[in-house]
Formats: sequence, C-alpha cells, structure tokens
Amino acid sequence: MGTEAEETIALITAIVFIFLVIIIIILFLVFIKRKNKLLTEKQQAQREFENAIAETQIEIREQTLRNISWELHDNIGQLLTLAKIQLHQLADCNEDISGVSDTISKSLTELRALSKLINPDALKNIMLPEAVSLEVARFNRLNFIEATLTIDGDEKIIDDKAEIILFRILQEFFSNTIKHAKASQLDVQLKYTDKKLTIVATDNGKGFDKSVEKPNKGIGLQNMKNRGKLIGAEIELESQVGKGTQLTIIHYL
Repeated sequence: MGTEAEETIALITAIVFIFLVIIIIILFLVFIKRKNKLLTEKQQAQREFENAIAETQIEIREQTLRNISWELHDNIGQLLTLAKIQLHQLADCNEDISGVSDTISKSLTELRALSKLINPDALKNIMLPEAVSLEVARFNRLNFIEATLTIDGDEKIIDDKAEIILFRILQEFFSNTIKHAKASQLDVQLKYTDKKLTIVATDNGKGFDKSVEKPNKGIGLQNMKNRGKLIGAEIELESQVGKGTQLTIIHYL
C-alpha cells in the first residue's frame, strides 16, 4: 500500500515537474519572441528615422537648387539677353563687339544648361542618361575635366525620384573629382540589364588611403549611402593613392 502511494506521489511529482518545465519553456519562447519583435521594431524605427533625416536633407538641398535655378533663368538670363540686344544696337559703331557678343551667347547657353541641370522639376522630364550626358558635356565645354560617358544595354525606365537621387549622388562625386581630387580624366558608365542598373564613375585623381583617411568626411560617402538607402541602391567607393577613385552604384529595377 505504501509503495503504491509513493509511486503515485512520484508520478504526480514528475507530471507537475514536466508541466512546470513546459510552462517555463513556453514563457521563455514568448519572451524571446517579444524581445525579437521589440528589437525588430526598434531597428525599423531607426531605419525610418535615418531615411526621414536623409530625405529631409535632400528636400532642403533640392529646394535650394530649385531657387538658384529660378534666379539663374529669370534674373541673370534676362540681364544677359538684354545686354546682347543692346550690343546689337551698337553694331553700326566702329568698335568690334563680336567677341563680347559671342561671350554673352556662350554665357546664355551655359546658364540655360545649368538651370536645367540643377532644377529637380526639369530633371523629371529627362532621363538619367540625358542628365548625365548634359553634365559631362558641360565639363568638357568649360574645360573643367576631360569626361566621357558610356551607356551599355537597353535603357530602362526608372522612377523619377530614384533618377533624381542617383543623379545627385553622381553630382556629389563629380564635384569632389573636379574640386579636390585634382583629376584630369572622368569616365562614367551606365550599364543596364533586365534586373539592375550599374553606374561606375572613375577618376584619375590623387585618390586616398581608406585605411588612413575617412572618406565619409571628405567625399560625403555617408551622405551618398543615406541617399542610396531611400531607393535601395548599393553604394561602394574604392580608391588608391595616386591611382584615383571609383564610385559604384547598383540600383535594382
């Protein structure tokens, strides 16, 4: 009798123990799940915050560029046009004003091109290859740098916002190449496939040592990456001292 009671107690104890273990495991799994959910939500909130900050910075810069575009087109452009008309009215005088007239004509052409390039609204009406082509042509026309553009594959339609962001990233690289890299050559390649657009911009400037210098500070790499995040683009920057710098952008279509 006593043996049966002991066995029953042992059985009940074992069942209770197993039940408690199951409860503990369930509670642990629930805790882990909730913890992972909180971490995911926190990471998502951080990503949204970073994207919002990057997008705000872009909007501020875009509005500034839009204002400059209007000023160039409406004010300076009109003044140069008036000056050209006035010069033509003096055509009967003995002085040779052809050189001045040509200079004003070139200035008007340059202002119109610059106005178009820096105005986001204008960029919405042209494709990325055309925008980059206009920029490359401007560099060559003004003797800023010897620049080339190569387009491989069939051109694909890209979202307007994505095109503007890609173009701004390239502009930031171009600006660094011309102003700081002391480069004489800039080569840009747009390669289209069915699934992605790969953009490679390479200069032959002084370059830098990534293990020593911080490209995020000097060339705005972090800013480029923040912009790239908004459209899911991958940004890579490679450089060697004395051998130039290469920017690679991969945008999935």
